[in-house]
Amino acid sequence: MTQHYDLIVIGGGSGGLSVAERAARHGARCALIEADRLGGTCVNVGCVPKKIMWYAAHLAHALDDAPGYGFRLDYFGFDWKKLKTARDAFVHNINEWYLGYLAEAGVELIRGFGRFADARTLTVGDQRYSADHLVIATGGRPRVPQVPGAQFGITSDGFFELSACPRRIAIAGSGYIAVELAGMLNALGAEVTLLVRKDQVLRPFDAMLREQLMERLREDGIHVLTRTQINAVARLAKGMLSLHCDGRGDTLEVDTLLWAIGRDPNTDTLDLAAAGVTANPNGTIPTDPYQNTNVAGIYAIGDVTEHAQLTPVAIAAGRRLADRLFGQQPERRLFYENIPSVVFSHPPIATVGLTEEDARQRHGTAVRVHQTRFRPMYHAFTQRQPPTAMKLVCVGPEEKIVGCHLIGENADEMLQGFAVAIRMGATKHDFDDTVAIHPTSAEELVTMR
Repeated sequence: MTQHYDLIVIGGGSGGLSVAERAARHGARCALIEADRLGGTCVNVGCVPKKIMWYAAHLAHALDDAPGYGFRLDYFGFDWKKLKTARDAFVHNINEWYLGYLAEAGVELIRGFGRFADARTLTVGDQRYSADHLVIATGGRPRVPQVPGAQFGITSDGFFELSACPRRIAIAGSGYIAVELAGMLNALGAEVTLLVRKDQVLRPFDAMLREQLMERLREDGIHVLTRTQINAVARLAKGMLSLHCDGRGDTLEVDTLLWAIGRDPNTDTLDLAAAGVTANPNGTIPTDPYQNTNVAGIYAIGDVTEHAQLTPVAIAAGRRLADRLFGQQPERRLFYENIPSVVFSHPPIATVGLTEEDARQRHGTAVRVHQTRFRPMYHAFTQRQPPTAMKLVCVGPEEKIVGCHLIGENADEMLQGFAVAIRMGATKHDFDDTVAIHPTSAEELVTMR
């Protein structure tokens, strides 16, 4: 017997939970299929536990800075296991909260792995479920390369299983996960080597951000090896690993290797072909601006699509999809331009809109750039002296702001309000005409020449 619903969502991550809850609030009969912990990558092995570790690393830097402000710290230690226990309990509480979240909304939770039987039917074990609307929100997983010995390394998932801080760790990758984990581990006591395949980290980001972060990584004592790629891993005595790399004559010995070379969508076990859903060669599912796949009534949101892999993006897309399908808002959709994002590096990076390079490709000589670099007031009394850098990318005689890029203390907390202004079409004159808040780093954005 097949149970029928108005909407079935495959995947209990941020996007899946959001579309199911919003649709149920609109009166739809909804079910959500999930085999693992609710909350997906973000809650369990991503944003939430990562930010907790980032706070710990931030406190480690603050303790280093404290003597400059007159504090005497004769001794302090760090208990990784204590933090891990508290962090895991915090995540568990969120998992449990989501159970109530679904129950309160009236969404039925189906435990197991969903597969397509046809364009309207899913199987979970021996059970069959059908719906008028099916949403694919199965997220992604960390990628592990096909090199000998790759299995001896861990991924970002494994980072959250570590029971102690590694003594010597190599991180392979150049994206935001690689630089975030490198900064955290370095601050918490590990000797970190970052293996970058090309010349820079964060290649899709504005050049100013890339250059400033590379400088900061090295000044903090992280060994950044560019044009270096692992081609084999061997296990040595006493648990050590030997890394054989292109571009190096010798081997690198560490006790932990972490792969941070990208993520792959969880679409390979869904049997998309049975429903006629088209996927790209890399497993992502193409959609139109309304999250429609090539099959009517089947939609995709979040990390399985070709769009930005950010939790708020999946949530926003899911809620707007539910509004469109069940909330009598036929034109409701997410606009993927001017999406703000933050890299929780040390110091953090915040960015929204076009990079300078992209703006010049689109608008040519109509682009004008304003930027500044300064030492924030906080670091006037510290041994560490990381600068803050800011850039506004403007277009046309009215200097409409099409890009804003920040790196420095509190950049992560500054950007949200400025992102609203940029989305609303703010110009450089609008920024200049805003009264500054002094003394702050944020005021530099409205006083920049």
